[in-house]
Amino acid sequence: MTLVVFVVSLLGAMSLGMPVAFALMAASLVMMTMLGGIDPQAMALQMINAADSFALLAIPFFLLAGEAMSAGGLSRRLVAFAMALVGHRRGGLGYVAIIAAVLLSSLSGSAVADTAALASVLMPMMRRAGYDTGRAAGLMATGGIIGPVIPPSIGFIVFGVAGNVSITSLFLAGVAPGLMMAAALAVTWFIVARNENVETLPRATWAETAEALKDGLLALGLPVIIVLGLKFGIFTPTEAGVVAAVYALVVGMVFYRELSPAALPHVLLSAVRTTAAVMLLVAAASVSAFLIAIADIPNEVRGLLAPFAGNRTTLLLAMMVLVLVAGTALDFIPTILILTPVLMPIVRSSGIDPVYFGVIFIMNNAIGLITPPVGTVLNVASAIGRVPLGRVTVAVLPFLASQVVVLFALVLVPELVTVPLRWLR
Repeated sequence: MTLVVFVVSLLGAMSLGMPVAFALMAASLVMMTMLGGIDPQAMALQMINAADSFALLAIPFFLLAGEAMSAGGLSRRLVAFAMALVGHRRGGLGYVAIIAAVLLSSLSGSAVADTAALASVLMPMMRRAGYDTGRAAGLMATGGIIGPVIPPSIGFIVFGVAGNVSITSLFLAGVAPGLMMAAALAVTWFIVARNENVETLPRATWAETAEALKDGLLALGLPVIIVLGLKFGIFTPTEAGVVAAVYALVVGMVFYRELSPAALPHVLLSAVRTTAAVMLLVAAASVSAFLIAIADIPNEVRGLLAPFAGNRTTLLLAMMVLVLVAGTALDFIPTILILTPVLMPIVRSSGIDPVYFGVIFIMNNAIGLITPPVGTVLNVASAIGRVPLGRVTVAVLPFLASQVVVLFALVLVPELVTVPLRWLR
């Protein structure tokens, strides 16, 4: 009953147009009233305690790194390098988008930022070349959701803090699944775009490819530094965020000289605004998580999942379906913060590896970013690509299906996550 009250009050507040963070607060107040005996001042205290986390310091630094990369020319050079590699192939700009999505994912960790960077650079080129704009925007949106899976990932940071799981292990475990998502996307693009009559770019010479690689080498060096630093214990995920931010600022201002001192305040302000929005969601959702624990909702959910508890695979499949459904109504960070305290006790009691579960859980939540009606990344691709949202929603379906296939393949074959993780460790 408590679970029903929480869900109804949350969705009701959102349907009235209330921002998600305030809708979470409203749902928490309803739960407090229902449970009784809880001081409303506990809401403010819980929000402050949730935001006061050393691990969460990685979020503003990685967001600053992403802003600096975009303003400093790092993102553009990664796209140029991908274009030199595969831009000449049939449907080549689509493959450029996929390769660039993987490279950008290893820099920012934000699906929205990656999609915005891809769409702003590639959508005008794909429109001029004659690509179907709805399909192109759907590809950009799906490429963007690789961002929360390949490290560094803001989603892994939030999940690691909420579920008490090693963020370093989550980062390393996300590498292989993220590449699988990209491979599935490339296969899908090959199938859906093979009959498009579009202009192809001239093949880049070896000298041009080498020049693009040389020009983008500093941008390509950042993900290598982060992964190797985490693997060998040189720095923590939070320190990796500082390294990424300083690296991006230095490269953009000193080496590429595209990030001017005059533009620096705008970069900082943009990172602060995004950080404020994310941290407000974290703080608001922490109150809901606190009340969910008090109301013993995890046991209610365990009861609902009891018919599947006899088999780990069926249990995971049931949980993934639950997360997919939740992702159609809730945004990325709130879904993580609401469902993590609900599902993690079940995961631990069932003997499921928390790191493995974290990877498929975050991937599932990332897929929710391209599922209507919320579909935050869909809206970004639609707005930047200047394509009606309805067209993007229809065009994204084959790409969405490919990512769901990868997700359930990881559920059925956990070794696709655990074996590469052992190699990286």
